[in-house]
Amino acid sequence: MKKVAIPVLAAIVACPAMAGQHNQESFFDTINPYMALRIGAGYTNQNYSYNNKKESLSDEEMHGRVALGLSMWCNRARTEVEWSMFTKVKDDANFAGTKVKLDTKLQTLLMNAYMELGDYKMVRPFVGLGAGVAFSGVTREIEGVGTKDHDQTKFSAMGTMGITIDWRLFAVDMAFRYTYADINSGLHNFGGDIGVRYMF
Repeated sequence: MKKVAIPVLAAIVACPAMAGQHNQESFFDTINPYMALRIGAGYTNQNYSYNNKKESLSDEEMHGRVALGLSMWCNRARTEVEWSMFTKVKDDANFAGTKVKLDTKLQTLLMNAYMELGDYKMVRPFVGLGAGVAFSGVTREIEGVGTKDHDQTKFSAMGTMGITIDWRLFAVDMAFRYTYADINSGLHNFGGDIGVRYMF
């Protein structure tokens, strides 16, 4: 393995230098790593089944996102790994005469890909898709019965559209996002956020 890894690493380091000698932009010159911090708010709708009945519970939430990624092709496309944390969603519903209270905690770990649209220099619209896993913790409380905790790790997906304001080293992203988590009978989050990306 070392015999293969060392020549590959040497080639990766040498390619940008050789490209610079010929005054040509290499593929490596078009890749810019970045870190992003985002904060926002939204609305969560959770479908929950109990005693063969399904009800929809909802609540407003706030969320924070941290991402590490790469911008490519003159910052027109980027891919990232994103960790998201949502505030607790609380609601109650009546399941055939039984009142059930739910507290749901949600975090997601997604691999996202974005494409910026148009040939604009500074302000550009973008669209994105992501997929990964959702980590949830649901606490169910029934009066006279007690509480029950249920943790799940399930599939999650995200779709987004927004606008980027690009200042080369820094970029501001304003986005509307839809996040789906395959927990219980399905959780849907609709939210917006604003974030800052730092390219290094």
